[in-house]
Amino acid sequence: MQVAAIEADGLSVQYHGTAVIKGVSFSIPAGQKVALVGPNGAGKSTLLLALDGLVEFSGRVVIAGTEMNASSGQQLRKRIGFVFADSEDQLFMPTLLEDVAFGPLNLGVQPGDARRIAEETLALVGLEGMGSRSSHHLSDGERRRAAIATVLAMKPEVWLLDEPAVNLDPAARRQLVDIIRGLEGTVLVASHDLDLVVQTCERCLVLDDGELVADGPVGRVLADEGLMEGHGLEVPLRLSCGRKDSG
Repeated sequence: MQVAAIEADGLSVQYHGTAVIKGVSFSIPAGQKVALVGPNGAGKSTLLLALDGLVEFSGRVVIAGTEMNASSGQQLRKRIGFVFADSEDQLFMPTLLEDVAFGPLNLGVQPGDARRIAEETLALVGLEGMGSRSSHHLSDGERRRAAIATVLAMKPEVWLLDEPAVNLDPAARRQLVDIIRGLEGTVLVASHDLDLVVQTCERCLVLDDGELVADGPVGRVLADEGLMEGHGLEVPLRLSCGRKDSG
């Protein structure tokens, strides 16, 4: 039996006595790309933070067969790649090359090898030759790709992406779609961009008011007009157009 890459069992989170994640349970097998969608304030970002052990929670989180707790959290986080909604949270060194090499160096990689890994990783996300530049001189799309590169360089088994398409123009968004499609490992992406979800994910979790209200294939879940309307969402254009064309 295959061990799940991500497993949540009765996962709950409270902020100042208010429940923001309420007994959520799901399991994601290794290699699956899964979307986490829901209206503003549904708790998507908080759920991702809990899966990475970055906020206190009750219930169980298991990553690749190991339960997340105080003693295992630091080691488990080396296997998890978290791409935050604000790219600046991950770009803080003077140059992009140093930003991307930072993770491998912290994993014990020798400086020369870390530099090589950083250069190769920047090339993989379309930023070849830009290692000497500061993140402050990049477009939003370039910063997003650079943030992904800082995680990609560490070769995580599990990816957690929080609103990766925010503030991207159409060209940058297309590049992001290609990058997400090419990610190895298990991917959980929280996004309001439901067309991006259709393009990159095979399964969809719907979260509303901290509760998991739907879980199934992307095409089935996001095409359900009643479900979408009932939870403050709209059927993505790619699916609604296809349904109209077939009619």
